[in-house]
Amino acid sequence: MPTTNTSGRRKTAVARVYLNEGNGALIVNGKDYKEYFPTLPLQYVATQSLLVSGSEGKFDVVANVAGGGVKGQAEAVRLAIAKAIVELDAEKKPALRAKGLMTRDPRMVERKKPGRRKARRKFQFSKR
Repeated sequence: MPTTNTSGRRKTAVARVYLNEGNGALIVNGKDYKEYFPTLPLQYVATQSLLVSGSEGKFDVVANVAGGGVKGQAEAVRLAIAKAIVELDAEKKPALRAKGLMTRDPRMVERKKPGRRKARRKFQFSKR
């Protein structure tokens, strides 16, 4: 089986994933995913696509992530793995789509506007 590579994005995080046949190793930026994503919820998010598709233990995954925070990076890895699995086996797409794993989450931080304290927050007004 040739290497399948896809990318996933979430907020400002970008993940490039390389999927090979193997025994279920997940390497993120040269580290084991349990070391890179230290909490259980983040570990679950990163492996959720493999669990839903029933592919855990079948593929070795190497992911390179950049930008954003760890939560955004975990979700970017999840999307990229889901896209790679569908590229290999299109029959798994309905199960992944039902869990919402095939949709890129477009929500980004709104930019700060001039003359404001934050994106929408105005300065305090007091009429003395």
